[in-house]
Amino acid sequence: MSQIFHRSTNTFSRFSIFGGVFILGLITWALSELNHSDYATRAKTPVDQPIPFSHEHHVGGLGIDCRYCHTTVETSSFANIPPTKTCMNCHSQIWNTSPTLEPVRDSFRTDRSIRWIKVHDLPDYVYFNHSIHVNKGVGCTTCHGPVNRMPLTWQHASLQMEWCLECHRNPELFVRPKSEVFSVAWKPPADQEEMGRKLVAEYKIQSLTSCSTCHR
Repeated sequence: MSQIFHRSTNTFSRFSIFGGVFILGLITWALSELNHSDYATRAKTPVDQPIPFSHEHHVGGLGIDCRYCHTTVETSSFANIPPTKTCMNCHSQIWNTSPTLEPVRDSFRTDRSIRWIKVHDLPDYVYFNHSIHVNKGVGCTTCHGPVNRMPLTWQHASLQMEWCLECHRNPELFVRPKSEVFSVAWKPPADQEEMGRKLVAEYKIQSLTSCSTCHR
């Protein structure tokens, strides 16, 4: 019986199979990279606000402590947005005729809140408590990045679950002394892991990785 298919068909079949597997793998890799990219997570993208508030100026330049504006961060699950009165404590005297700050003055006169846009906006199915992290030695810049160098505020990290788990699984790599939690100048020391293990024990930090920790 004569051969129906040419011998090159075997080569073509192998090439098609392995080529298809390679293409599927490439597509999977590309989708994974896209999912982790700043484009998908919106990290590193400055968020437009009603007023161009600069953490770089207020925190980095003037040295204002985080807690001056975010007064509930140590006691509440939410880091509050400061009321307009907090802004006017300074701006009733400084730049009090600036056109840029007219929305602030209008808010103060009319008692209507400024509609700030949330930068770190977690999904509704994620439970996060600011106070427990702050009181266990997790610094502001650990999650929010170098806000003292942000002329406009942006999301520093991906906020994806694997990012949270990296810290929950290895808290000794991220925890710092409680006295340095609000410091934007603090840098991890060379012996961070050794120091971190001592702080984990001292602060009674648990490595919580169960689903119910964050998904309640």
